[in-house]
Amino acid sequence: MVDRYDVVVAGAGPAGAQCARDLATRGYDVVVLETEPEAEFPRQSNKSTAGTFPSMMSAFGIPDDVVMSYTDDVVLESPNSYYESYQPGAVLEFADFKRFLVEDGRENGAEYRFDSRVSRPILDDDGVIEGVRYDGDEEVYAEVVVDATGPAAPIASALDVIDLERENQAIGIEYEMEGVEMNHPEYADLRRAMMLRLDHDIAPGGYSWIFATGEDTAKVGICYIQNDRHREFAEEGKTVDGYLEDWVDRDPRFADAEQIDGKTHRGSAHIQMPGEMHTDRFLAIGDTVPSIDPLWGEGIHKGMKSARAAAATIDRCLTDSERRVDAESLAVYERLWHRDVAPRMRSRLMLTRLLYLAPNERYDRLMHDLQRTDDGTLEKANQGDKAAMAKLLHLDDLPLLAEFARERLGS
Repeated sequence: MVDRYDVVVAGAGPAGAQCARDLATRGYDVVVLETEPEAEFPRQSNKSTAGTFPSMMSAFGIPDDVVMSYTDDVVLESPNSYYESYQPGAVLEFADFKRFLVEDGRENGAEYRFDSRVSRPILDDDGVIEGVRYDGDEEVYAEVVVDATGPAAPIASALDVIDLERENQAIGIEYEMEGVEMNHPEYADLRRAMMLRLDHDIAPGGYSWIFATGEDTAKVGICYIQNDRHREFAEEGKTVDGYLEDWVDRDPRFADAEQIDGKTHRGSAHIQMPGEMHTDRFLAIGDTVPSIDPLWGEGIHKGMKSARAAAATIDRCLTDSERRVDAESLAVYERLWHRDVAPRMRSRLMLTRLLYLAPNERYDRLMHDLQRTDDGTLEKANQGDKAAMAKLLHLDDLPLLAEFARERLGS
C-alpha cells in the first residue's frame, strides 16, 4: 500500500511546523518528517536566540507561556556609545515554542514522524518529485513536498532549487547566563531590552547580543558572517567559541555572571538573496531559502511568514478542481514571499554588507547620528528605504562606499 498524503513537510522547525499547522487547520492530510527523536526534541535544533516581536505572537496565535521575557526597547551598541529605541519585543524559550507548534499542529490533524531523517526525493519518469525517502528505504508520497530542513536542504539541493554559498554563511554561539549586571552604570539599562552590539573586536564581521530573560539573566552570544570583513579583523585560528569567551571575560557586565549548565546554543544560516524557491510539486521555506533577516539575524518571524505563504499557495493549488501543482501554479509562493516575507530584500542586503564593512569608529558615529534622528529613520533604513539610509551617510563615507562597490564588482 502506497503511503500518500496531500503534503509532506521535511523538518519540524518553526517554518515546517507552522506550514503543517496551517495546512492541517484547512483539513489537508499532512505529515512532518523530523530527524530528531521525539523524546529529545528539540535538543540538537534548539539553536535560536528566539528574539521576536508581538506582531509575530498575535499573527500566529503564540501563547504567553512560551515567552521567557517581554522587552520594551532595542539597544544598539558600538565600542564607545549606544542608541536606545522603544520597540516592544519578546524573548522566547525556543524549545517550548517549537513543541507548542508541534502539539497545536497535531491537535488540528497534522501527523508527525520523529526520528525520520529525509535523505532524497523520489522522482517520477519525467524527473518531477512525487515523494521522499527517509530512514534508508522508507518512502512517502504527496501532491506537494516542502523542504523546511534549513541549510541542510537535502531535497532542495537534490532538485537544484537552491544554491547556498559558503561565503554568505553566518555562524553563531549563545550562552544563557545568570548573574549578569543588566543595569551597569557604563552601559544602557538592559533589564527589559534586546541589545545588539557592532564591534569587530568582539565579533569581527558580525555582531554580538544580550537579550534580557530576567532581572539578572540573559541570552548572550555572537554571530559573524564568514566574509572578507571577518577575515580582515579575525585572529588566526580563533573560533566563534573563543570570541564569545573573550567577550564574557572582559565585559564588566559579566564579572559575576555564570553560564547556566546545558544552555549553550549553536546555529548557522545563510544571508544572501534567494534564487528559486520552488519547482514542480515542491516548495522550499524557512532557512532553506534562506529567509533570515539579513541585517539583525531575526529568523522566526520571517520563517513563519514563509510557512504561511507556502501553505496559502498549496491551499490555492489544491482547492483548484484540477489540483494543479506544477511550477507555474506554485509560483504564487515566490510572489507572496517577495511581497510579504522579505520586501526590499536586495536593499536590505546592501545595507547589511555596507554596515559590516564599516570600521569600529564608524559604528560610534552611527550611534551619534541615530541619537540625532527620530526613530522613524532607523525603522525605514532597516526596511531598506534608500532615502532613510542616505540620511545616515556622510561625505567622508565615500571611501567606504567605494570599497563596497569594489567588493560588489569583484563578487
